[in-house]
Amino acid sequence: MTTNLAGCAGTIAALITSWLLFKKPDPTFTLNGTLAGLVAITAGCDVIPVPYAILTGALAGVLVVFAVVFFDRIRIDDPVGAVSVHGMCGAFGTLAVGFFSADGGLFCGGGIGLLTSQAIGVLTAFAWSFGLAMLLFQGMKFTIGLRVSPEQELAGMDVSEHGMLAYPEVFVVETGPAASAAMTHSRRA
Repeated sequence: MTTNLAGCAGTIAALITSWLLFKKPDPTFTLNGTLAGLVAITAGCDVIPVPYAILTGALAGVLVVFAVVFFDRIRIDDPVGAVSVHGMCGAFGTLAVGFFSADGGLFCGGGIGLLTSQAIGVLTAFAWSFGLAMLLFQGMKFTIGLRVSPEQELAGMDVSEHGMLAYPEVFVVETGPAASAAMTHSRRA
């Protein structure tokens, strides 16, 4: 129940937040709000009471909208909002256990101990994953490279790497010779 309600609350909160910020309801933010609520409640789905599960999901729905906007502004290349959904809302959900757990959460009669241990866990997970990812990506950057050519990027990786379109032709705008060849190939198939 907590998982479903948090996901629903994240959906509604992200819908409203995007509507208020951008003057229209945004379906991508709304769907990411669903994921944000689900991700945020995961750490505490068995210990966070239902009202706090709804609050956790709703706060995650708001957080994901602002996180996506923030990462876009600082030019982090994350077109689907994975860092916002899983990174930010996952960290928030882990901290939510320290705030809302029926077994020692700060707002449920416990002290700051559980929140402190959850914060240490978030910081440790971030340090490990960021540090390891930085090493791996730097290694890739100086060996095989991280980006494709501008021509491959414009044509799309589905076309340049696999020689076919990943989406139905009605949704694709032709961008170059590689795209034309792939569309011709997919028509024959």
